[in-house]
Amino acid sequence: MKHSVLLDTSFFIRLLNDEDPLHKNALGYYRYFLEKEITLKISTISIAEYCVRGELDELPLRNLQIMPFNLEHAQRTGEFAHAIFIQNNISIDKLTPRAIIPNDSKLFAQADVDRSITHFITSDNRSKNTFASLNISINPKFVVIDIAVPYNEVFGILDL
Repeated sequence: MKHSVLLDTSFFIRLLNDEDPLHKNALGYYRYFLEKEITLKISTISIAEYCVRGELDELPLRNLQIMPFNLEHAQRTGEFAHAIFIQNNISIDKLTPRAIIPNDSKLFAQADVDRSITHFITSDNRSKNTFASLNISINPKFVVIDIAVPYNEVFGILDL
């Protein structure tokens, strides 16, 4: 099975803004994944988040596989959100009459359900904290990579 990565909204914000301090790192990851023929995936959830301030045609869609959010993702999201709410001591009162599920839970569920996804790529501290909370009680099958650390350091590649 070919490996893939799920790219977070924050990744695209950094990649598409050459003024951003993490642009160079995002571009490095992007090129590395393309060179290694690792499938780049984007969730329809991340597309929606990006389109709040950006335009759909700005995203490099020709190099991305779009992941729609489906029923299996929804079920796993409920499990993930439940674990995160417990870990963060969110009271039942705050979840009544219905729980507002953070998008991070949805993206993590998509990454966990898709057997090909090995990494979730982000620069968002809130996502990393949410993943840490989730990881205490549930062991997701993917790893979170923070693009603040250059790809060559993460993957042990000499930058000659």
